[in-house]
Amino acid sequence: MAALGYKLLELLSRRDYQLFQQMRGLSNYYLSCCVNTLLQTLSATWELTDLLERWDAAGERADDCNVPLQLRRVLVTMRGDLPQPAPHRDFLHCLDRNRIRLNVQHDADEVFLSILNFVQQQMGNKNLALEIHNLYKISVETHLRCLECSSIQTRKSHMLSLPLHIREDDNTLEDCVKSFFEDQDLRGINNCFCKGCGKKMPSRQGIKLCALPDILCIHLKRFRNSRGFIRKLNSRVTFPENFDPSEILKEAFSTDFAQSGCTYTLYAVVVHCGSAESGHYTAYVRDRADKCWYYADDSHVQKASWGQVQTIFGGPNSRGTAYMLMYRRHLTQEGQQAELSG
Repeated sequence: MAALGYKLLELLSRRDYQLFQQMRGLSNYYLSCCVNTLLQTLSATWELTDLLERWDAAGERADDCNVPLQLRRVLVTMRGDLPQPAPHRDFLHCLDRNRIRLNVQHDADEVFLSILNFVQQQMGNKNLALEIHNLYKISVETHLRCLECSSIQTRKSHMLSLPLHIREDDNTLEDCVKSFFEDQDLRGINNCFCKGCGKKMPSRQGIKLCALPDILCIHLKRFRNSRGFIRKLNSRVTFPENFDPSEILKEAFSTDFAQSGCTYTLYAVVVHCGSAESGHYTAYVRDRADKCWYYADDSHVQKASWGQVQTIFGGPNSRGTAYMLMYRRHLTQEGQQAELSG
């Protein structure tokens, strides 16, 4: 009987060990749950880790201040096969030296964009830094038409995450994306300068999509300024595991848009719990090897299901709500042929 008990403990230990082989937790130091969560999503972005591994950083300077160098080190450590949380204090102190302070609550989307910008600025290999930048690059073209003289101004730009406004009531991701690309009238204090009229005039603004990235990061804007106070919207936002933007954004494509037949698969979700004043971040990530979902709450990691991911859609009684969504692009056979021919 005792032998059976020892055997059971051995099997349980082996199961836990295998779990941590797939995903290691991160201890919470100095209110680091925001960074911990982002590291879990970045670790699950194998395209990024592959690019960082190609980087020859032998000649890099300012080791303790170099964000991409410290990022590469901590991501390698997170792939280790040890059961204890991965050490990442050096990365946290590196961010602190770059003004992402310790012992301060941060916004996950802002820290995410800062890390990507540090990679572009501090990486010695600029071609590789550009490849990393392009992983997330959403190219758009803004059209501004004067409602008085009908002259049109256009400007091309890009984003590294798609910021989606959500309503107070129920939302779907598809509707939020559509709303982002709908034309908007700009009047009153929002009037824009018209070169034809020589002054600020009422205008109509439209955004066209020029190119989609391999990694589509979506920011659900749950924090809203109301009379000088920041409040959080726990509104329900449903999102699918798979979706094809070409099916919902046909009217939003620019004439330069050359991609076709592409679908996206969800592989990571940043979750926010609590209020705008006092909150906590966790993450759901999908493992590359076994395709299973895992839930990471700092050092605690456990296997999860798609049903558990759906509990963070939000709603009146929700404890945690999805705040950032990471989708990976997969080309269909038709899309691959179209891009190769292009």
